[in-house]
Amino acid sequence: MSKSGQARVPTAEQQRHLFEVIRQHHHPEKNTAIMQVSFKLGLRAQEIALLQIKEVTRLNPSGTDFTLLEIMSLPAAYTKGADAMKRSKSHYQRKTVSFSVDGFNKMIHQVETLVKAGAEVNPEDFYPPVNKHRGKSRDLPMVDSELRDALEEYLQLRLRKEPLKPTDPLFITQKGGPYSPNTLQEHMALMLRSWAGIEKASSHSGRRSVITNVIHKQKKSVKVAQKIAGHVNPSTTLIYEDPPEELIGEALKGL
Repeated sequence: MSKSGQARVPTAEQQRHLFEVIRQHHHPEKNTAIMQVSFKLGLRAQEIALLQIKEVTRLNPSGTDFTLLEIMSLPAAYTKGADAMKRSKSHYQRKTVSFSVDGFNKMIHQVETLVKAGAEVNPEDFYPPVNKHRGKSRDLPMVDSELRDALEEYLQLRLRKEPLKPTDPLFITQKGGPYSPNTLQEHMALMLRSWAGIEKASSHSGRRSVITNVIHKQKKSVKVAQKIAGHVNPSTTLIYEDPPEELIGEALKGL
């Protein structure tokens, strides 16, 4: 089974059921497009929330018609750890700190000096600087027909209401504004768990499904999976080499 805390990778049948159920709820065009982007391109919920019209389509001058792009160019600012457009509310909290031997010795000497001088010692003043993740841009070919059909249908619906601008958010809430990453995470989890009944699924399930399928079913290299995922470090992609539940289940049936 998947590790505790990891999003479940839905089976092919569960994915089909998910998209069938979405058609039975409100806003099927938008919700289908959101989940197609998740399951066909492997984007994080934050990245999907930050997408703009220009990332998926080329509008005509009046904003009343469009041509779907062949490749989605995802800016580095949209990726994990970035606060693009100030819509990410996540805050970094330290859980561990590490020092080199030389750095640790210098820190102890500084503390001793302050204590002897009778000065107040604040532990946070001695923490090493945070190495912030700057994100990684990536180009993702939009070649899947179901993905393209879903985006076409959703954008046509948007255009029937009003002209679009390239910098408009791709996905909007019922109130007409952009999704925050947290709100979209909750909405995607609702579709997966409550609507489709997929236990332990989350907004990360589509992303895990894409990367897992590339490694285990398509037998592509970790380098290919890393490029799709936008991981800076290949060791992060290697986490997805754990066999998905579907393969483990097949193995147990053969005992």
